[in-house]
Amino acid sequence: MNIQQMMKQAQEMQVKMQSLQAQLAETEIKGEAGGGLVKITLTAGGVLVKLDINPSILKPEEKETIEDLIIAAHADAKDKADETIASETGKMMEGMNLPEGMKLPGQK
Repeated sequence: MNIQQMMKQAQEMQVKMQSLQAQLAETEIKGEAGGGLVKITLTAGGVLVKLDINPSILKPEEKETIEDLIIAAHADAKDKADETIASETGKMMEGMNLPEGMKLPGQK
């Protein structure tokens, strides 16, 4: 592969990455904890856009449990967002004839 081809591929990859980042910024990922008592929706970029707490657990004595469930639901959604990013980045890189072992940010 010559340098011009590599530069062209790098430019194409940059455009595709920008497009993918814009798409992922709008992709919503849901996470939950406590059997669905707490649900969180994040963008694939990790921005919290929605929090749903089942009213049955809204008791003052359950404060610590609710906080733990919110953290667990957020972690669940973030893990799913990370998986989505890695998957979409991998799809984008298929067929680009990049050197073996080369990975983009977000790829595992």
